[in-house]
Amino acid sequence: MSFTGKYQLQSQENFEAFMKAVGMAEDLIQKGKDLKGTSEIVQNGKHFKLKSSMGTNVIMNEFTVGEECEMETMTGEKVKAVVTMEGANKLVTTLKNIKTVIEINGDTLTSIMTLGDTVFKRISKRI
Repeated sequence: MSFTGKYQLQSQENFEAFMKAVGMAEDLIQKGKDLKGTSEIVQNGKHFKLKSSMGTNVIMNEFTVGEECEMETMTGEKVKAVVTMEGANKLVTTLKNIKTVIEINGDTLTSIMTLGDTVFKRISKRI
């Protein structure tokens, strides 16, 4: 299944607690909690380009499954990571102790980020 498409955030769970856990400033958390961000994904085989937009904050990452790459975190930090694929519809990586699982099912993109006991879930729909 291809991840390619543009997705609009529909719902999220545990945003504020997760952002506090990663060290995001309180004013940024308050500004970001009600934004309906978008994600654009272009998949070409095992190569991916991801663009996530939340208001004026845009994060762009590019990687090839199974190869080390440099990725930007939510806080703007650049870290080295390897993204793996589980099955045909799930991408998994760990950035600075944050495990991220992105799964595509039909027109629904689910992203689950886990830091310790704090789990942040986002559900987006293809637009």
